[in-house]
Amino acid sequence: QSAESKKTHKKGSTFKRIVGISAAALLFGTVAGGTMFGVNNLATNLMKTEEESTALSKKSPEVSSVELKEASKAVTTANNSSPTVADVSPIAESAMPSVVAIKGTTSVEAYSWFGEGQTYDTPSSGSGIIIGKNDTELLVVTNNHVVEDTKDLSVVFIDNEEVKASVKGRDSENDIAIMAVKLEDIKPETLEKIAVAHMGDSDELKVGQGVVAIGNALGYGQSVTVGYVSAIDREVTTKDSSIKNLLQTDAAINPGNSGGALLNMNGEVIGINTAKYASTEVEGMGYAIPISKVKDIIAELSSKETRSDKVDEAKQGYLGIQGKNIGEDVAKAYDMPRGIYVYKIVENSSAANSDLREKDIITKVDSQSVKNMEELKELLSYYQSGEKVKLTVQRLKDSEYEEKEIEITLSDRSALQ
Repeated sequence: QSAESKKTHKKGSTFKRIVGISAAALLFGTVAGGTMFGVNNLATNLMKTEEESTALSKKSPEVSSVELKEASKAVTTANNSSPTVADVSPIAESAMPSVVAIKGTTSVEAYSWFGEGQTYDTPSSGSGIIIGKNDTELLVVTNNHVVEDTKDLSVVFIDNEEVKASVKGRDSENDIAIMAVKLEDIKPETLEKIAVAHMGDSDELKVGQGVVAIGNALGYGQSVTVGYVSAIDREVTTKDSSIKNLLQTDAAINPGNSGGALLNMNGEVIGINTAKYASTEVEGMGYAIPISKVKDIIAELSSKETRSDKVDEAKQGYLGIQGKNIGEDVAKAYDMPRGIYVYKIVENSSAANSDLREKDIITKVDSQSVKNMEELKELLSYYQSGEKVKLTVQRLKDSEYEEKEIEITLSDRSALQ
């Protein structure tokens, strides 16, 4: 079965370049327009890449009836005679139980003076916001760049209790990820101290309103900074060149704050802290993802099945394509969507028996965005043969790209041998 919905890919336009350091990412780049010329030429010149693997889901744990309280709304006011917000302790007190620190391990490659490479593991840190639960899991939202390429993930709650966590779903284009913590792994006394964050409406924000940022700055634990909404709908780019319409604030956003909460004066979450602009000439330019713009994405990712273990290679499914990454440079040169360009479909494979076509550009798998073959392989390595996946692709028609959804039942690689 397949379903399709029409969506026209926008032509690029030049944006103002912003250079800076994010709270775990660089802000840089420009976005420029291109032309449709050369698409067929690209199809013949792209080099072959490896075929994909796919994988199995993990069964959910036993159902739990744990109830969680919701963070209370805390209201404070600014002192009109002072240039800074007065007492925000009620906001911090009510919101801190719903903010967590995130720990993990990231592999880093370093080179010696002689050019020899060496890979070693280094600790990484970030922040997250408790957004709810299902029957078996506590759900935490954070930035995708906090969990990307990170292993041994865990969350640390307000009482310093540390619990293992898994990535439930990711959207790299919007820099959003959902983490899941098994309720059965959380101590009853910890459950009594944590709370679900109270969500606000970022669409109602005005420039000049006070905000409070809470997060795991520098990995030291939760800390609070205070500021104002400096601007709304700022167009910036991150190290992966994805454009984000972000809230700008002068509240200090530091490394480790990524994924933490930006709150209004009612103690409601109105943004997810994600980046900062840093240079010797600049001070007080931090950025957050407006919560109202990603509520639907958060809801969709939260409903996904948690896949925490990869499938044994012998049981992994097989998609059956050969593709090439469409990065920012190629996308600009040929006016194409970013994603994975399908330049060959293997005969008798799952893809060959579906509505997928050569020259399609894969942008999502089961609603999770993918920008390159490496991300696609990693995501599909959690599926086994016989499972169904939903691909979101962009297909060229009459000089414009249309979005289509294609369902594919993954096959057994051995069937092609």
